[in-house]
Amino acid sequence: MKKSNVMTSIAFALLFLLTLNVSAQEFKGLDKSPMDAASFPTSYKEANKLIKITYSRPQLKGRAVEELVKEGDVWRVGANEAAELTLYTDMKLGGQLVKAGTYTFYVIPGQKEWTAIINTDLNVWGSYFYKEDNDVARISVPVTTAKESLEAFSIAFDKSEKGVDMHLGWGTIRAAVPFTK
Repeated sequence: MKKSNVMTSIAFALLFLLTLNVSAQEFKGLDKSPMDAASFPTSYKEANKLIKITYSRPQLKGRAVEELVKEGDVWRVGANEAAELTLYTDMKLGGQLVKAGTYTFYVIPGQKEWTAIINTDLNVWGSYFYKEDNDVARISVPVTTAKESLEAFSIAFDKSEKGVDMHLGWGTIRAAVPFTK
């Protein structure tokens, strides 16, 4: 009788171990365009944020920005999902009031200027489903050329005289989008 109980216990233990192994989660490798976020104030010690953007960071990998971002087409600002912009306070973009909340952020690249767009659509993949009717605010900003090239698309915030500037950079292309209080 004891031998039967021991064998049953061993069988259950082996079955349990095999079941654990079968149901183990498999994780994918790193995304080629990892998600990132930028906010202002930039210090992690400052909890009272004014603005934050969540976006994916595509890499050039020997390609030109113009190959990846087509002039005159709406671009999701990054890769994968469209960038999501959160305003924690009402702000203005080009004189247009934008209420505190979460929005999608797009741009339309041009040679000398980019049009920055705040749109009410959320959870959008790319710019394939962009609807101009849902735009909240737009502004055209000049494009400059930097000496230093950025391999990964990047966004950073900086305090300005009247609010916050959102700096977009990829390759040698730079654009600053001004948000005012």
